[in-house]
Amino acid sequence: MKIFSLLLAVAVAWSVYLYAQEKGETVMPVAEEAPKAMTKEEAAKLTDEEWRKRLTPEQYAILRKAGTERSWGKVYKEFKAQGGGTYYCAGCNAELFSSKEKFDSQCGWPSFYDPSKAKNVKTREDRSAFMVRTEVLCARCDGHLGHVFTGERFPAFNGEQTPTGQRYCINGTVLKFVPFAKEDGEAEKTEKKESKTKESDPAK
Repeated sequence: MKIFSLLLAVAVAWSVYLYAQEKGETVMPVAEEAPKAMTKEEAAKLTDEEWRKRLTPEQYAILRKAGTERSWGKVYKEFKAQGGGTYYCAGCNAELFSSKEKFDSQCGWPSFYDPSKAKNVKTREDRSAFMVRTEVLCARCDGHLGHVFTGERFPAFNGEQTPTGQRYCINGTVLKFVPFAKEDGEAEKTEKKESKTKESDPAK
């Protein structure tokens, strides 16, 4: 009876947590302009306690302890609804990805086919959870971001196949989104329009 009561209490607590996550504030941090990034040296000097103070409990669990957010959660819905913009590390503000490399892999987590700043992203072998995977980390602060899978082909948001065959499966909670300025967004639309015109009329 005690075990049943304990399981029931855990189930109720988990349900309350999920409900709060769905009804709460924005999960993925959003800023109006590009944040100032830390240097690698500054990030290396931070103690575990200082990281705890800088990050939310969820960000700390993922970035510093290699945790994973819930798939198909609120942060994923936010990611899918976002327009053009750039994604920065929530820990050190290094630029990592952009909406230009974003695509819908239907895996329940934000996906990109390439980093926007390759020098700020690094990988290493991960043999945890009885699997062999490739972990993705922020090269500036060594924060855990997610995993990358290769040899896959998915349609990107514009209907075309992803060009790299890579799926950077990233925890949205540890990303900071900065929308493109209006002029950047218009420039991106113009580039896509010109590209489609050239494809339909090779003479141009």
